[in-house]
Amino acid sequence: MVKKILILVLLGIAVMPLFAGAEETQPLQLAVYNPVQLVPAEQSIKGLRLSLFYTVNQDVTGLSLVWVGVNRTTGDVRGIECGLGNWTEGSFYGWQPGIVSYTKSRFVGWQWGLVAITEGDFTGLQSGGVVWTEGFFHGWQNGWVTHTRGRFVGLQTGIVNISKGESSGIGLGAVNYADGSFKGFQGGLFNYAKEMHGLQLGVVNITKSLDGLQIGLGNYNGKKEPFEFLPIVNWSF
Repeated sequence: MVKKILILVLLGIAVMPLFAGAEETQPLQLAVYNPVQLVPAEQSIKGLRLSLFYTVNQDVTGLSLVWVGVNRTTGDVRGIECGLGNWTEGSFYGWQPGIVSYTKSRFVGWQWGLVAITEGDFTGLQSGGVVWTEGFFHGWQNGWVTHTRGRFVGLQTGIVNISKGESSGIGLGAVNYADGSFKGFQGGLFNYAKEMHGLQLGVVNITKSLDGLQIGLGNYNGKKEPFEFLPIVNWSF
Protein backbone atom coordinates (compact mmCIF):
# COMPACT_ATOMS: atom_id res chain seq x y z
CA MET A 1 0.00 0.00 0.00
CA VAL A 2 2.77 2.44 0.95
CA LYS A 3 4.64 1.56 -2.27
CA LYS A 4 1.59 2.40 -4.40
CA ILE A 5 1.11 5.72 -2.61
CA LEU A 6 4.80 6.54 -3.08
CA ILE A 7 4.53 5.88 -6.83
CA LEU A 8 1.42 8.08 -7.11
CA VAL A 9 3.07 10.92 -5.22
CA LEU A 10 6.22 10.77 -7.35
CA LEU A 11 4.13 10.74 -10.53
CA GLY A 12 2.16 13.70 -9.27
CA ILE A 13 5.36 15.63 -8.59
CA ALA A 14 6.66 14.76 -12.02
CA VAL A 15 3.58 15.68 -14.08
CA MET A 16 2.18 18.65 -12.15
CA PRO A 17 4.96 21.30 -12.14
CA LEU A 18 2.42 24.00 -12.94
CA PHE A 19 1.43 24.08 -9.27
CA ALA A 20 4.95 25.07 -8.28
CA GLY A 21 5.01 28.31 -10.23
CA ALA A 22 5.76 31.79 -9.05
CA GLU A 23 2.56 32.15 -7.01
CA GLU A 24 3.15 32.29 -3.25
CA THR A 25 0.06 30.19 -2.48
CA GLN A 26 -0.73 26.88 -4.17
CA PRO A 27 -3.87 24.69 -3.97
CA LEU A 28 -2.12 21.30 -3.73
CA GLN A 29 0.97 19.85 -2.11
CA LEU A 30 2.29 16.33 -2.75
CA ALA A 31 5.41 15.33 -0.89
CA VAL A 32 7.61 12.39 -0.01
CA TYR A 33 10.25 13.98 2.18
CA ASN A 34 11.26 17.64 1.93
CA PRO A 35 12.73 18.78 -0.48
CA VAL A 36 11.12 16.05 -2.62
CA GLN A 37 7.78 17.87 -2.75
CA LEU A 38 5.65 19.50 -5.41
CA VAL A 39 5.51 22.97 -3.83
CA PRO A 40 8.70 24.47 -2.33
CA ALA A 41 8.93 24.92 1.42
CA GLU A 42 8.88 28.74 1.24
CA GLN A 43 5.45 28.76 -0.44
CA SER A 44 2.03 28.37 1.17
CA ILE A 45 -0.81 25.90 0.61
CA LYS A 46 -4.50 26.76 0.47
CA GLY A 47 -6.34 23.53 -0.16
CA LEU A 48 -4.83 20.05 0.31
CA ARG A 49 -1.41 18.94 1.51
CA LEU A 50 -0.51 15.23 1.34
CA SER A 51 2.79 13.73 2.41
CA LEU A 52 4.32 10.32 3.03
CA PHE A 53 7.04 11.21 5.54
CA TYR A 54 7.83 14.91 5.94
CA THR A 55 6.68 18.14 4.34
CA VAL A 56 7.37 21.82 5.00
CA ASN A 57 5.47 24.94 3.90
CA GLN A 58 5.02 28.54 4.99
CA ASP A 59 1.27 28.84 5.74
CA VAL A 60 -1.37 26.13 5.34
CA THR A 61 -5.11 26.62 5.01
CA GLY A 62 -7.23 23.50 4.57
CA LEU A 63 -6.34 19.84 5.16
CA SER A 64 -2.80 18.60 5.85
CA LEU A 65 -2.18 14.85 6.13
CA VAL A 66 1.07 12.91 6.52
CA TRP A 67 1.09 9.12 6.18
CA VAL A 68 3.89 8.13 8.60
CA GLY A 69 5.77 11.27 9.52
CA VAL A 70 5.63 14.96 10.34
CA ASN A 71 3.65 17.94 9.10
CA ARG A 72 5.73 21.09 9.51
CA THR A 73 4.50 24.63 8.96
CA THR A 74 6.82 27.60 9.46
CA GLY A 75 3.91 30.06 9.52
CA ASP A 76 0.24 29.70 10.47
CA VAL A 77 -2.25 26.86 10.01
CA ARG A 78 -6.01 27.24 9.52
CA GLY A 79 -7.81 23.94 9.22
CA ILE A 80 -6.84 20.34 10.07
CA GLU A 81 -3.29 19.05 10.52
CA CYS A 82 -3.09 15.30 11.09
CA GLY A 83 -0.01 13.09 11.39
CA LEU A 84 2.23 11.17 13.73
CA GLY A 85 3.91 14.52 14.35
CA ASN A 86 2.53 18.02 13.84
CA TRP A 87 4.88 21.00 14.09
CA THR A 88 3.51 24.53 13.67
CA GLU A 89 5.89 27.41 14.27
CA GLY A 90 3.23 30.12 13.93
CA SER A 91 -0.37 30.17 15.18
CA PHE A 92 -2.92 27.40 14.73
CA TYR A 93 -6.68 27.71 14.17
CA GLY A 94 -8.56 24.42 13.92
CA TRP A 95 -7.88 20.78 14.83
CA GLN A 96 -4.42 19.31 15.35
CA PRO A 97 -4.47 15.54 16.13
CA GLY A 98 -1.27 13.47 16.31
CA ILE A 99 1.04 11.41 18.48
CA VAL A 100 3.02 14.60 19.15
CA SER A 101 1.34 17.93 18.39
CA TYR A 102 3.24 21.17 18.85
CA THR A 103 2.35 24.81 18.23
CA LYS A 104 4.81 27.59 19.02
CA SER A 105 2.44 30.58 19.00
CA ARG A 106 -1.28 31.02 19.66
CA PHE A 107 -3.68 28.07 19.41
CA VAL A 108 -7.45 28.32 18.89
CA GLY A 109 -9.41 25.09 18.54
CA TRP A 110 -8.67 21.49 19.54
CA GLN A 111 -5.17 20.11 20.03
CA TRP A 112 -4.82 16.39 20.67
CA GLY A 113 -1.80 14.14 21.16
CA LEU A 114 -0.07 11.68 23.45
CA VAL A 115 2.06 14.79 23.90
CA ALA A 116 0.35 18.11 23.08
CA ILE A 117 2.28 21.34 23.60
CA THR A 118 1.46 24.99 22.93
CA GLU A 119 4.00 27.66 23.84
CA GLY A 120 1.68 30.60 23.23
CA ASP A 121 -1.84 31.41 24.42
CA PHE A 122 -4.51 28.72 24.10
CA THR A 123 -8.27 28.94 23.59
CA GLY A 124 -10.31 25.76 23.26
CA LEU A 125 -9.71 22.08 24.11
CA GLN A 126 -6.30 20.52 24.71
CA SER A 127 -6.46 16.78 25.34
CA GLY A 128 -4.42 13.56 25.29
CA GLY A 129 -1.66 12.11 27.45
CA VAL A 130 0.66 14.92 28.55
CA VAL A 131 -0.83 18.32 27.65
CA TRP A 132 1.13 21.52 28.26
CA THR A 133 0.51 25.22 27.65
CA GLU A 134 3.03 27.95 28.41
CA GLY A 135 0.83 31.01 27.78
CA PHE A 136 -2.63 32.10 28.89
CA PHE A 137 -5.02 29.15 28.79
CA HIS A 138 -8.77 29.64 28.35
CA GLY A 139 -10.88 26.51 27.93
CA TRP A 140 -10.68 22.83 28.86
CA GLN A 141 -7.46 20.89 29.44
CA ASN A 142 -7.90 17.11 29.71
CA GLY A 143 -5.21 14.42 29.94
CA TRP A 144 -3.16 12.10 32.10
CA VAL A 145 -0.98 15.04 33.11
CA THR A 146 -2.15 18.62 32.48
CA HIS A 147 0.15 21.61 32.91
CA THR A 148 -0.19 25.37 32.48
CA ARG A 149 2.42 28.02 33.22
CA GLY A 150 0.53 31.20 32.44
CA ARG A 151 -2.86 32.38 33.60
CA PHE A 152 -5.54 29.67 33.57
CA VAL A 153 -9.29 30.14 33.16
CA GLY A 154 -11.47 27.08 32.67
CA LEU A 155 -11.49 23.36 33.48
CA GLN A 156 -8.58 21.00 34.18
CA THR A 157 -9.33 17.25 34.31
CA GLY A 158 -6.60 14.65 34.62
CA ILE A 159 -4.75 12.27 36.89
CA VAL A 160 -2.35 15.09 37.77
CA ASN A 161 -3.30 18.73 37.16
CA ILE A 162 -0.66 21.44 37.53
CA SER A 163 -1.11 25.19 37.18
CA LYS A 164 1.80 27.55 37.77
CA GLY A 165 0.12 30.93 37.27
CA GLU A 166 -3.04 32.60 38.49
CA SER A 167 -5.98 30.22 38.02
CA SER A 168 -9.75 30.55 37.93
CA GLY A 169 -12.13 27.65 37.38
CA ILE A 170 -12.29 23.95 38.26
CA GLY A 171 -9.57 21.36 38.85
CA LEU A 172 -10.65 17.69 38.95
CA GLY A 173 -8.07 14.92 39.34
CA ALA A 174 -6.27 12.57 41.67
CA VAL A 175 -3.75 15.38 42.29
CA ASN A 176 -4.47 19.08 41.81
CA TYR A 177 -1.50 21.40 42.30
CA ALA A 178 -1.79 25.16 41.88
CA ASP A 179 1.46 27.02 42.48
CA GLY A 180 -0.30 30.37 42.54
CA SER A 181 -3.66 31.90 43.33
CA PHE A 182 -6.59 29.58 42.61
CA LYS A 183 -10.17 30.86 42.48
CA GLY A 184 -12.87 28.22 42.19
CA PHE A 185 -13.06 24.51 43.02
CA GLN A 186 -10.44 21.78 43.45
CA GLY A 187 -11.68 18.20 43.77
CA GLY A 188 -9.36 15.21 44.14
CA LEU A 189 -7.43 12.96 46.50
CA PHE A 190 -4.77 15.63 47.09
CA ASN A 191 -5.36 19.33 46.56
CA TYR A 192 -2.79 22.08 46.92
CA ALA A 193 -3.02 25.80 46.21
CA LYS A 194 -0.57 28.49 47.20
CA GLU A 195 -3.57 30.77 47.69
CA MET A 196 -7.06 29.24 47.73
CA HIS A 197 -10.16 31.33 47.10
CA GLY A 198 -13.08 28.90 47.02
CA LEU A 199 -13.58 25.22 47.86
CA GLN A 200 -11.13 22.33 48.22
CA LEU A 201 -12.75 18.89 48.43
CA GLY A 202 -10.46 15.88 48.89
CA VAL A 203 -8.71 13.47 51.21
CA VAL A 204 -5.90 15.97 51.93
CA ASN A 205 -6.27 19.71 51.28
CA ILE A 206 -3.37 22.14 51.68
CA THR A 207 -3.04 25.87 51.12
CA LYS A 208 -0.74 28.58 52.40
CA SER A 209 -3.60 31.06 52.49
CA LEU A 210 -7.30 30.16 52.62
CA ASP A 211 -10.24 32.33 51.71
CA GLY A 212 -13.00 29.76 51.58
CA LEU A 213 -13.68 26.19 52.67
CA GLN A 214 -11.76 22.91 52.89
CA ILE A 215 -13.54 19.54 53.24
CA GLY A 216 -11.50 16.36 53.74
CA LEU A 217 -9.78 14.03 56.20
CA GLY A 218 -6.95 16.52 56.64
CA ASN A 219 -7.21 20.26 55.97
CA TYR A 220 -4.25 22.62 56.37
CA ASN A 221 -4.38 26.42 56.19
CA GLY A 222 -0.96 28.05 56.43
CA LYS A 223 -2.51 31.41 57.27
CA LYS A 224 -3.70 29.86 60.58
CA GLU A 225 -6.88 31.94 60.68
CA PRO A 226 -8.88 30.80 62.53
CA PHE A 227 -7.27 27.32 62.53
CA GLU A 228 -4.07 25.96 61.01
CA PHE A 229 -5.27 22.36 60.77
CA LEU A 230 -8.62 20.64 61.19
CA PRO A 231 -10.01 17.25 60.15
CA ILE A 232 -13.26 17.09 58.14
CA VAL A 233 -13.78 20.85 57.70
CA ASN A 234 -11.58 23.94 57.82
CA TRP A 235 -12.53 27.46 56.84
CA SER A 236 -11.38 31.06 56.67
CA PHE A 237 -13.34 34.06 55.39
